[in-house]
Amino acid sequence: MTSNNTFTREHYREAAAAIGRWSHLQPRIGLILGSGLNALADEAEDVQRIPYREIPHFPLTGVVGHVGQLVIGRLAGRAVLILQGRAHAYEGISLQQATLPVRVMHELGITTLIVTNAAGGINPNFRAGDLMLITDHIGLSAMIGHNPLWGPNDDTLGPRFPAMSKAYDPALRRLALAVAAEQRILLHQGVYCGLAGPAFETPAEVRFLRLIGADACGMSTVPEVMVARHMGMRVLAFSAISNMAIDDIDAPAEATHQEVLEAGRLLVPKLLRLLRHVIAVLPED
Repeated sequence: MTSNNTFTREHYREAAAAIGRWSHLQPRIGLILGSGLNALADEAEDVQRIPYREIPHFPLTGVVGHVGQLVIGRLAGRAVLILQGRAHAYEGISLQQATLPVRVMHELGITTLIVTNAAGGINPNFRAGDLMLITDHIGLSAMIGHNPLWGPNDDTLGPRFPAMSKAYDPALRRLALAVAAEQRILLHQGVYCGLAGPAFETPAEVRFLRLIGADACGMSTVPEVMVARHMGMRVLAFSAISNMAIDDIDAPAEATHQEVLEAGRLLVPKLLRLLRHVIAVLPED
């Protein structure tokens, strides 16, 4: 880590070079796995597993449900790079460091990024155990200054003012919907709201998020997507609805991280089937 918690392209290249020494594969598809979804990486074949602590400048994760290792292998016959767990800014690091793995993916030649997360359901038509294709996001934290693109801009990576009107690639979304229909997997579509965490939302906040158009919310994804789009990567993202956000102060239940992990284990088979078939038909670069 640099002393001021900021990074340059040389740091990304150093991390990428270290990863390149572990595997002969050169994937173009990258995946980020959220809370409780680590088992997806166990389906990969011909794998190399690299603990984050072995990669220069990589952020470590201390959150239960995030293994903290990078997996390179084959899934559905395609070479893939999988982040088995992610670091979050609420763990005490900068957003630039939290999103460093996405920068490193770009240095390794990843052009398509698939992001998954466990999310709280805001849309009353959703149920715990559902899957949602993210069509757009509300970067609530980014809008008030918690933005991974703050600081000096490296023009070799991307523009100072990147467009986010198509943050989630339209062609990839159509492909995912077609695969879900073919596999008879219920796949909602909706807007994901990115929050800073780590506290779960109050009922008043849940009602506010619903009012501004959020269908699900969580504490990740948006910074990663912003950084990926800054570099021109294509993005496809899914939320696993692990719990329904509580909008009533008199509700007897409370949201817990254990609930998120347990729901993740139930969601994994369905999400894995969807991702396996999506990856199999992703267009070549």
